[in-house]
Amino acid sequence: MRTATISTDKGALPGTARRERRMKEMLRNTFRSLGEFNYRLWAIGALVSNIGTWMQRTAQDWLVLVDLTHHNATAVGIVMSLQFGPQFVLTPLAGRVADRFDRRKVLMATQAAQGLLALGLGLMSVFGLIRLWEVYFFAGLLGCVTSFDGPARHSFVSELASEAYLSNAVALNSLSFNAARLVGPAIAGLMIAAVGTGWVFLINAVSFIAVLVSLCYLRVAELYRRPGGSRPQGGFGDGLRYVARRPDLLFILAMVFLFSSFGLNFPIYISTMSVMVFHGDARQYGLLTSVMAVGSVIGAFLAAGRKEPRITLLVGSGAVFGLALMLASAVPHYLLFAAMLIVAGICAQTFNTAANSSVQLATSPDMRGRVMAMYLAILLGGTPLGAPFAGWVADTFGARCGLLVGAVAGVLAALVGVRYLRRYRGLELRWQGGRLRVIMQQAAPGTAS
Repeated sequence: MRTATISTDKGALPGTARRERRMKEMLRNTFRSLGEFNYRLWAIGALVSNIGTWMQRTAQDWLVLVDLTHHNATAVGIVMSLQFGPQFVLTPLAGRVADRFDRRKVLMATQAAQGLLALGLGLMSVFGLIRLWEVYFFAGLLGCVTSFDGPARHSFVSELASEAYLSNAVALNSLSFNAARLVGPAIAGLMIAAVGTGWVFLINAVSFIAVLVSLCYLRVAELYRRPGGSRPQGGFGDGLRYVARRPDLLFILAMVFLFSSFGLNFPIYISTMSVMVFHGDARQYGLLTSVMAVGSVIGAFLAAGRKEPRITLLVGSGAVFGLALMLASAVPHYLLFAAMLIVAGICAQTFNTAANSSVQLATSPDMRGRVMAMYLAILLGGTPLGAPFAGWVADTFGARCGLLVGAVAGVLAALVGVRYLRRYRGLELRWQGGRLRVIMQQAAPGTAS
């Protein structure tokens, strides 16, 4: 008996060791970009700042929906439009700035400006001086600053991580952003209930110090910059012509437009469902926003473990996203609504990370800033069209109908992807051997897979 027991234990150890080794390899692969000092330092600073940013977003939506208006979802949509609308107007200049100037210095300027805007909004709120038009004003200024911050920040990732780690670095950026999204709204909800919205804005202002410190202490000599410090020639028009010759990029950008403009209006969807349908307070709203982030974190974690993005991921995640929002619009209890938000969060993050990585990896380095400016203009700049429309639908037909706007957007984005796969990748459905099979060609060199 004693010998048999020892033999069984010895036989179990190799299997346990193999499982532990596989787990370690998976974790090492998922977080491989953190092995580089510059990316690791940037990620720490960005995480702190992102938590503050999500706290401010939650507080700002609550301030407009409850404190400054009587549950006016259209007003929330207008704030979102002003905050993201400048992307369309400033895209040509922002993309050129990201390609022609030191991205690290551009980010130091834009991050400092965002911190000052948060400070101003916070002080006015704490002293009871804030009015709706002033929130609109601050949102518009923030939109102008982030128009320059976005292209520089997204393309700066390619200087922090090597080309082999770029896809992983993009996914970890999303993981950091959504980990902050998990924590920030919950903290904001508690703080709003305890001390009001103004102090939340002030905390966000302080959080920008972390990312500014990380930018100051980067090892500049170890950044992956263009050979010889050369600056690309040509303007934004060259970027447009570049994209026009690339059907893979065109279709991805079309999918992103539909998905982001009409699907990703969660400040409207969650706030109206929380207040109008489930009759919750600021704490419930913060909790539901954090629950949404649980799905986003899971989606980002899964994306970080993938070696490369695929357009098929965009199609699948868009379709399931639409289905999740459709179900969320019909559930009778906020806990079931929260469960659907987790599914929607996984799909939204999968879609966004795959789109971001696909565009960056399929674009030549000298065009990356301008193409990412176009990508961000579409990702965020479509909000002035989609957010007010979603808010109007929620005000006119009810919060549940507002959710259906997002559901339709996800399905339409998936159909655009299917159109690309059929036209350029030979997608076919065949019945072979009693089973339905998907037949598709490999991606052509130089295109997104």
